[in-house]
Amino acid sequence: MISTFLIEHAPLVRAAFWVALAAAAVLAWLLHRLRLRGILLGLSGVSLVAVLVLTLLPDGTRPGGVTCTVQFSVPFQGLETLANVALLLPLVLFLGTATNRPLTVLAGAVALSVAIEVVQALAPALGRRCDTNDWFMNTVGALLGAGIALAVCAIDRRRAVAVSG
Repeated sequence: MISTFLIEHAPLVRAAFWVALAAAAVLAWLLHRLRLRGILLGLSGVSLVAVLVLTLLPDGTRPGGVTCTVQFSVPFQGLETLANVALLLPLVLFLGTATNRPLTVLAGAVALSVAIEVVQALAPALGRRCDTNDWFMNTVGALLGAGIALAVCAIDRRRAVAVSG
């Protein structure tokens, strides 16, 4: 039912993605500026739990044993692609902003995505499928989150220098 609604209203879902991204960026900036690191860490924790539930919660048994689909095309269309972009973005945005280390968090998120795909490939009982496009689009989302976190941290650093200088 939810997937049918999302497919039937795909343009609305795409617009909602960009609105949510802007809202998350503003929230990260505001929390960083107010030095509310604990809230940023809490949002990071919620994001991590969501990632693990959405990717590792069993979804039936997948026949065929250990497999991984390796694709050489770049899938910049469709709601599944958008969902994969959105998966790690909040985690990297909030944790990168909380720690002031967006690039370190980015590296960890890319490694997390690889680990998730490996688990999905090696555990047919999960009913999940390993796909290189999932990893690629997760990485695109993580890059976007890291870019925004870098901007937030740079803006705050510049403001701190202007105030003290």
